Amino acid sequence: MATLKGTPAQGLFGATLGFFIGFAAVALFGPTAQRFQQAMNLSPVAVGFLIAMPALSGSLLRIPFSAWVDISGGRKPFLTLLSLSVVGMAGLAGVVAFFYPNRMTPGMYPVLLILALLCGCGIATFSVGAGQTAYWFPQKKQGVALAVFGGVGNLAPGLFSFFIPIALSTLGLSGSYLVWVALLATGLVLYFMMGRNSPYFQLLEQGSAPEEARRLARAHGQELFPSGNLKESLLVSARIWKTWALVAIYFTTFGGFVALTAWLPTYWTGFFGLGALAAGFLTALFSILTCVLRVIGGVLSDRLLEGGENTTILALLIMMVGAIVMVDAHEYELAIPGIVLLAFGMGVSNAGVFKMVPQAVPQAVGGAVGWVGGLGAFGGFVIPPVLAFAVNNLGKRGYAIGFIIFVFLALFSLSMAWVLKYMPRSPGGQSEVEVPATAARRI
Repeated sequence: MATLKGTPAQGLFGATLGFFIGFAAVALFGPTAQRFQQAMNLSPVAVGFLIAMPALSGSLLRIPFSAWVDISGGRKPFLTLLSLSVVGMAGLAGVVAFFYPNRMTPGMYPVLLILALLCGCGIATFSVGAGQTAYWFPQKKQGVALAVFGGVGNLAPGLFSFFIPIALSTLGLSGSYLVWVALLATGLVLYFMMGRNSPYFQLLEQGSAPEEARRLARAHGQELFPSGNLKESLLVSARIWKTWALVAIYFTTFGGFVALTAWLPTYWTGFFGLGALAAGFLTALFSILTCVLRVIGGVLSDRLLEGGENTTILALLIMMVGAIVMVDAHEYELAIPGIVLLAFGMGVSNAGVFKMVPQAVPQAVGGAVGWVGGLGAFGGFVIPPVLAFAVNNLGKRGYAIGFIIFVFLALFSLSMAWVLKYMPRSPGGQSEVEVPATAARRI
């Protein structure tokens, strides 16, 4: 007889815990990249790529691992991604313990790039946890459950940005990395103990046939099940231009958020000469504020601004103003309100984008969410090297001038949002392909 474990609340807790710990895995890397630069005599551009590497794996791996959830549930993908993050963080701890600072040479740069890629696997747990959560909850409760999952999980980089300077000042670089390895390994063990697949996937693992597993899972309250062909949905949505307009906007907003969370510690210390503790606090302010405002953006989209287009246009305008302020901010007293405006624009836009997805691409919502969530987050990889390039070529003033990239990105994204608002929508709104029900909710 089949034995089922866990409840929806436990499923949500496990997924949120896994995402929170996975996202925290990369929090230590960005603030310490400057120390690697000094030890290895790296150029600002090389440091920019180093900071951006976790975002590369964390964004692109979201698509295939999201599909894996529809096959086996979330546990196996979660454990795989968290294990890879542990390997990456342990490798960095070993490099710091045995080579930093005197034995580190420029030849070790490729090793750091690879280890940073592995650490970034923790970011990809977003799509896994969102799918795992969605399978546990009925549709009428998914909104709240996914808000808790995404909101709490995305707080990780902000909270850890505040504690990292304290750890570095008290434990040193080597000690801090050892603590982070222990934290990540503990999170992996806790997820192994508490993370639970929804009843349907548990029944499949116990040998039930798919139809029998569906029947029994429905009796235990599960409403959503994997269906359709995600690969086909990805192909269909890729042929719709509106998908790529949404990718461009999310590249600017969420990709920009990931990029700045990694870059701001270097910006505050390199441009204004602030201490590590102050830089960590200001980075945490930006990260936490952006996450909180994403929730508010969802409310604005649903109730006040009558749609994701209006919400996104307003937020992008505010983001552009913030970027203009940052370009001209030569005192940190002016940079702080600039960063707050950027946080408002990015956080609210992130919510508005996914409000638009089912309206803009009703033929293949699941595939569109895959492209938007995966490739949009790719901005976290592309933008930091651009910011570093400005510093490399313009010197210290390049820290401010580099923010011009956000002005141009906001302008381009505004044009995309404007076109989406006034372009006629597809008649009927009926899907042309069957897509997984959960995919449409992975936001």
